[in-house]
Amino acid sequence: MNRLDVTEKIISTKVSKDIKWSEVADKVGLSKEWVTAACLGQMTLDAKQAKVIGKIFGLTAEEQKWLQVVPYKGSLPTAVPTDPLIYRWYEIVSVYGTTIKELIHEEFGDGIMSAIDFSMDIVREPDPKGDRVNVVLSGKFLPYKQY
Repeated sequence: MNRLDVTEKIISTKVSKDIKWSEVADKVGLSKEWVTAACLGQMTLDAKQAKVIGKIFGLTAEEQKWLQVVPYKGSLPTAVPTDPLIYRWYEIVSVYGTTIKELIHEEFGDGIMSAIDFSMDIVREPDPKGDRVNVVLSGKFLPYKQY
């Protein structure tokens, strides 16, 4: 058994029981974005959180321990994503990445936006021409230090 096996079991149970990520997040007490990332193997849960997830998805004690192991993050199957939705994010970074970088540097100086001290919010935005996906990414600015 490994972390991928646990992730696959979570996804399988989610589908078979028609569980919503927002419902899982409510029970864990964290955002749906973070909890979903954890259930998909990209974040580390503590013992209490792993127990809640274990109860929801019928995980054994051993499987719950795998949820507490620091994962290998950023594990897309290919360098250029082939899933259409994920590819659009790749396209956004390819087209607008230099613009985002330029505007962050102009506003904050030389540094990066943290993906560790970070939050994300994904909501449906009703629109008469077709609902929109509203994604807000918020990361702490970390300036490069001189030494």
